[in-house]
Parts: sequence; structure tokens; C-alpha cells
Amino acid sequence: MKKGELIAEFAKRTEVSAAAANGAVNTLLAIITERLKKGDTVGITGFGTFSVAKRAARKGRNPATGEAIKIAASKTPKFSAGATLKAAVNPKKK
Repeated sequence: MKKGELIAEFAKRTEVSAAAANGAVNTLLAIITERLKKGDTVGITGFGTFSVAKRAARKGRNPATGEAIKIAASKTPKFSAGATLKAAVNPKKK
């Protein structure tokens, strides 16, 4: 599902206009992004937690030349699924 499909489904289920649904989805994504930029975590009970993970500097290789290169330290967004989401994706077999 792409963002446009998510917005259309959101509009359909909440019975709001596509423009209002677009605004709501964009606002939610902007809030999560802003909090992650500050280094905060965003937890949505039952769904999961968004956080920022730090990657240490390391050595790598240029695949084209085989030359050793230094890869700078960086931060990357991380998502950990909550128990309810995990249970929905992996239902117990009887």
C-alpha cells in the first residue's frame, strides 16, 4: 500500500474528504518526523514505537574499486512493532 492508497482508505473509513484525510496523514507523519529529529521516541500503544538508532563510524569497501573507505557515523529511524500488531500479523494456529 502506498501513501495515496492509505489516504484513500483513511478517507473512506472515516467518511471525510480526501483533502482532510491527506492533511491528517501528513500531519501525523510530520509530528513523528519532528519528534525523531529531536531524538525522542514515539510510541503508539498496540502498534509500535518509532525511535532513532545510532550507527557507529566504520570501515567499508567501494564495490567498484575495492578501495577501503571510511563510513561516517549516522543516525537512522527505527520501528519496533508492538504486541498487538505482531499478534495481528502472526495469528496463533489452532
